[in-house]
Amino acid sequence: MGFGEYPAEYNPSVHGTYDPARYYGKPDTPFSQVKLGDLGAWFSRRKKSPQATAALISRAFWRWQHKYIQPKRSGIAGFFHITFAAMAFFYTINYKKIKAHRNYKYH
Repeated sequence: MGFGEYPAEYNPSVHGTYDPARYYGKPDTPFSQVKLGDLGAWFSRRKKSPQATAALISRAFWRWQHKYIQPKRSGIAGFFHITFAAMAFFYTINYKKIKAHRNYKYH
């Protein structure tokens, strides 16, 4: 699978129209249902390549898009997600400056 191609597991005659938010590989136990004793085995079954990580992030982004941004009557939740993510990002990049001001006395 190269950049911009369908996953190798995708078969149009079986799966129908391609959905970027769906994983077409072999189904496995969802992370929320994994027991602590089985966690190591569950992680060992994951693909750990940069391409698999990029596909994971892409699927998560498309699921978020389908749920919060693209519905006909979408609410304000997607806007708040982006706003709070930007706030957290700028807080972390400016933390050194903020930390330096916490002991100042303004009187």
